[in-house]
Amino acid sequence: MNYLITGITGFAGPHLANLLIQKKHNVYGLINCSNGRENDIRDVVRDDIFNSIRWVYSDLKNLRSLQIIFKENQFDGVFHLAAQSHPPTSFTDPLGTMETNVMGSANLIQCVSDLQPNCKLMFCSTSEVYGNIGMDGKKIKTNDTILPSNPYGSSKAATDLYMQERIVNKKINGFITRAFSHTGPRRGKNFSISSDAYQVARMMKNLQDKTLLIGNLETTRVVIDVRDTVNAYYLAMINDKCNGKIFNVCGDKPRKMQFFTDKLIEISGLKNVEQKIYDKFYRPIDIYYQHGDSSELVDLTNWKPEISIEQTLEDLLKYWLNKIN
Repeated sequence: MNYLITGITGFAGPHLANLLIQKKHNVYGLINCSNGRENDIRDVVRDDIFNSIRWVYSDLKNLRSLQIIFKENQFDGVFHLAAQSHPPTSFTDPLGTMETNVMGSANLIQCVSDLQPNCKLMFCSTSEVYGNIGMDGKKIKTNDTILPSNPYGSSKAATDLYMQERIVNKKINGFITRAFSHTGPRRGKNFSISSDAYQVARMMKNLQDKTLLIGNLETTRVVIDVRDTVNAYYLAMINDKCNGKIFNVCGDKPRKMQFFTDKLIEISGLKNVEQKIYDKFYRPIDIYYQHGDSSELVDLTNWKPEISIEQTLEDLLKYWLNKIN
């Protein structure tokens, strides 16, 4: 099978490429331009896997260049992961977030619909589309109200709804995933758990004093490993029963964010680490409790998270130690 990954140089994209190539599929990676950015994923992608990726170049906002890719290549499936995915950044640049996430996605959907109607498209939405509707502690279901609380969530909700309409009107063949919190190697240090891991790694290298700058650790999330998340994407892609569906991708152990910070410090072996609140790490509007119902995904694909959160955090810390080196 030939699969195209948009956002392959992001967080989840390289892990998905690893999985697909290990499953003997052909992987095409879409990036904006050929300026050496391809090599950026080598921190989590082995050399033999990297060398088997076929690169194609286009800005998703440029419909004509995107059309050329779909005229010159044939895909069995597209994993659309590309996005401006950082909620705090979306507050500072809401228009840029909308342009990238909404218009870029609309262009991709149009290309698949017009040029490769038999190609299956996975749109990577997000749990952020639900906003704070799970704050009473209930499990969020895919038919619950969409009520995003930041511009990033709004941009994803707009495309989520557009994708639903295209599916209902038989203009596109595919499905939607709404991934809840996930982390692991390659997670950007502008995201909460990875920020902690980055700072802790610097402390272990004596590059930073033992003051850990933190955000709001009272919020509650279910956090799983990115490698389990992309496995859910893959299992849904290869299962025809998943066509037209919307899936939450979520584990089943809600924890306060404080747990992940404390666990990282414990894994590091560091003593006497002071945790200090840093205002810039706070969102203007935060999501206080979030737990998703993934039962339909589990029922159709037998997916479940396999990697323990302790292993995930250990791998994340090792990643930053290697990256700093």
